[in-house]
Amino acid sequence: MNKLLSIALALSVSSATLLASSVALAEYPEKPVTFVVPFPPGDLEDILTRMIADQFQKDNGVAAAVVNKPGGGGGPFPGAIEVAKAPADGYTVGSFVIAVPTVGPTIGIPELSPNPFEPLGNFLTYPFVIVAGANAPYNDIDGLAEYAKKNDVALGHFGGPLVPTQVTFALAKKKGFEFASEAPFDALDCNTLASGDVDVMNTTLQLILPCLDQVKVLASIGSERISLIPDVPTVSELVPELNLVLWNGLFVHKDTPQDARKKIIASAKKVIESDAAKKLAKETGALVYWQDVEAAAKQIDSDIAALEVLGKILEK
Repeated sequence: MNKLLSIALALSVSSATLLASSVALAEYPEKPVTFVVPFPPGDLEDILTRMIADQFQKDNGVAAAVVNKPGGGGGPFPGAIEVAKAPADGYTVGSFVIAVPTVGPTIGIPELSPNPFEPLGNFLTYPFVIVAGANAPYNDIDGLAEYAKKNDVALGHFGGPLVPTQVTFALAKKKGFEFASEAPFDALDCNTLASGDVDVMNTTLQLILPCLDQVKVLASIGSERISLIPDVPTVSELVPELNLVLWNGLFVHKDTPQDARKKIIASAKKVIESDAAKKLAKETGALVYWQDVEAAAKQIDSDIAALEVLGKILEK
């Protein structure tokens, strides 16, 4: 009798364990989910990530919110470190620029090397620009180059190691000049130029849309011209070796369960395919799309190779 009782108890415990495991798996998400944007609020990655968080909340019935973690001039890396250190359970999602998986592992940050993240998908190509104030005595990159050979020009950027900054440095080198000074900012908008803190800055078109008619856009950084400023050449038109795409995507820790990934991706795709996202793209000149996991991984590998070429330009 005792033996039968022991067997019954063992079966009961085993069944309860299996049931608890299946319930736990079925319940994701069972607590709030955080989407980390490592920049201040207001730019395109922030707007779209908030739309994704709202959709995730509607789809899954739990709170989901964006937390902005700007790096104080350190680019996205402090925010990315927080995502890397969070549990790999699908409750902390990174909304990252190209630099996090391509540059982050190469600059001596232990939490980011080797790269701890895997993409869920890319969803945005920024309309990134190099812009000067309306009173600047030059109208294009060649004019800037000639002026900067004889005069001091200060550059503002989002962080020295970041791709658009490196592209701008490489462009200057190819054009035969250097910036007299450069400094990182968390935000680069109309006020930054108006204050006189910088003469030239590289930023996203979204941040200068309110004063677009009061500035000079010298070039855009990307593989194709921006629809809102079709007469402005791309950097890659000026220097073909500098053909880099500045994208943003969703990332999770490599050990994140597949069921969590699938639910995050499902909500993100709904947003990217929505009329609201299409309207945002039309109004800002951004490219909004969904690039799946496999394509995003290939994009990262391609970008790493392109950054090696850029590095060689800067080393010369």
